Amino acid sequence: MARPRKRTDPRRRTLLTAALGATAALGATAATGCTRVSTANDGDGGSLLARLRANGTVRLGLAGEQPYSYIGKDGRMTGYAPAIARRIFPELGVDEVEPFPTEFGSLIAGLNSLQFDVVAAGMYITPARCDQVIFADPEYRMRDAFIVPKGNPRGLRSYEDVAKSGARLATGVGYAQIGHAEEAGVQRIRTLPDQLAGLLAVEQGRADAFAGTAVAVRNVIRESNTERVEATDEITPYLDGEPAPGVGAFAFRTPETTLRDAFNRELRKLRRSGELLQIMRPFGFTEDEMTTMTAKEKCRS
Repeated sequence: MARPRKRTDPRRRTLLTAALGATAALGATAATGCTRVSTANDGDGGSLLARLRANGTVRLGLAGEQPYSYIGKDGRMTGYAPAIARRIFPELGVDEVEPFPTEFGSLIAGLNSLQFDVVAAGMYITPARCDQVIFADPEYRMRDAFIVPKGNPRGLRSYEDVAKSGARLATGVGYAQIGHAEEAGVQRIRTLPDQLAGLLAVEQGRADAFAGTAVAVRNVIRESNTERVEATDEITPYLDGEPAPGVGAFAFRTPETTLRDAFNRELRKLRRSGELLQIMRPFGFTEDEMTTMTAKEKCRS
């Protein structure tokens, strides 16, 4: 059955056009000049770092989510994760970073199928994901928030409020907020491509709330210049009955511990000097959202 055509909001059209253009350009590059090689473990620690140094370029998997990693209206890669990558990889002897935009839910599959070298999307570290990839230490610690209609007419201030009221909740494909909502007993969860699609769904009355990370919710409302929706206060999510704020980090293929460890050494230097916050602050992160947790701690939880 054919789906009826839907009018595309101009804000969304602009971002999608830029992202599709960047993807097409990347496809042309891959067809003409990119040679994929296996990165299976050639010994302890993998060989990817040496190969990246030889090529001089690292490919970053992006998810098109503000403020983590996305293609801006000018068609260029931006976000806090690419900013960190541009700072760290030259220190590792890799001077160029290239974007590879994809959907968030495809990031781990794309990484493990060699479409790109690193996930640079602020991905939350979870035990399930730790079984599929290895993470650098996290850069931030984050609670959730909702996009709701102006005035929050249904009084949605927690996932429990959503569950009790039967409100229609939306969130992103593959987002950790799905688990947060299910933990609270939310039955009606709709998945959408990103937080801009979520904002539009709330504006147009197709969802009562959209759940995302607090920084993403703040940013998309600010960038959209809308007066029809607002952000709730930050919400502490729970998993297995325990508070579970998320921590986000770069992800690497499992054999590539040499690259992950080298990346971690540079990241820790940025933490200690305070430069990490300076890099992230322009993208909406606050000092309270910085963390000293390690990936090992989070993968055990």
